[in-house]
Amino acid sequence: MKRKVTKAIFPVAGLGTRFLPATKSVPKEIMTLVDRPLIQYAIDEARAAGIKEFIFVTSRGKSALEDYFDHSPVLEAELRRKNKTDLMQVLKDTNMESGAIAYIRQHKALGLGHAVWCARRLIANEPFAVILPDDVIAAEKPCLQQMVEAYEENPGCMVAAMEVAPERTSAYGVLDVKESNGPLISVKGMVEKPKQEDAPSNLAVIGRYILTPDVMRHLNKRETGAGGEIQLTDAIDAEIAAERPVYGYRFNGQRFDCGSKAGFLQATVSFGLAREELHDSLMEYIQDIVHADKAAQ
Repeated sequence: MKRKVTKAIFPVAGLGTRFLPATKSVPKEIMTLVDRPLIQYAIDEARAAGIKEFIFVTSRGKSALEDYFDHSPVLEAELRRKNKTDLMQVLKDTNMESGAIAYIRQHKALGLGHAVWCARRLIANEPFAVILPDDVIAAEKPCLQQMVEAYEENPGCMVAAMEVAPERTSAYGVLDVKESNGPLISVKGMVEKPKQEDAPSNLAVIGRYILTPDVMRHLNKRETGAGGEIQLTDAIDAEIAAERPVYGYRFNGQRFDCGSKAGFLQATVSFGLAREELHDSLMEYIQDIVHADKAAQ
């Protein structure tokens, strides 16, 4: 019988060096878009997709990430005393029940495949999702929920995919397309960070995955790929070689690369404008900047 996807791995062991000096003491995943940290967007998306067990692959210096999901009795009591019920609800959404969340240390940065492999004992023989919090996706229906619904009709490995400019393919895992049927793409190969001239398409893999337990068995071989790292893309490609189905999924939504400063700022503006209480004042400020810039030219 087909198993439901109820577990998700969140690889959050990276040092966030592109955001130094802020990330010297604050995990990148705690940095906020408007008033919510990156990791909260990932958790909310996972919950909407039916995820019940949350597995964080962390590293030294990430204790603030663990504290964020813990209950805060003093703060809760203060909000209750002041009858701030709206803020109490906001706080409630950040709490994780005992047993729902687990933390595993990745002691060496050996690649995304290695980070996923670190969680192998908690996955056992079940399908699982992988969410990269750096990729924040604004969508009416959350991206992973779209994928889980597609997975229920098309079991197998599935990766989120979007078109990128040809000159950007060297920054992504890229799909070699066998057949396309609406948002669902049957995949005959995957290449990690190919040169532009070697890319089989411009369909790039984005940080959402639904994977079968067989992927863990491939990762168990600890084989290195591009950049001398253990690549998750290679383990998924091994599923294709074994003639098991692998799909790309063109999701509906806008993806922001919050692993880059420009992407993080773009997301901040976009999510700020989406907030009713912030839209008018933020839009007025943006228009003032544009007008001032044109006048200066």
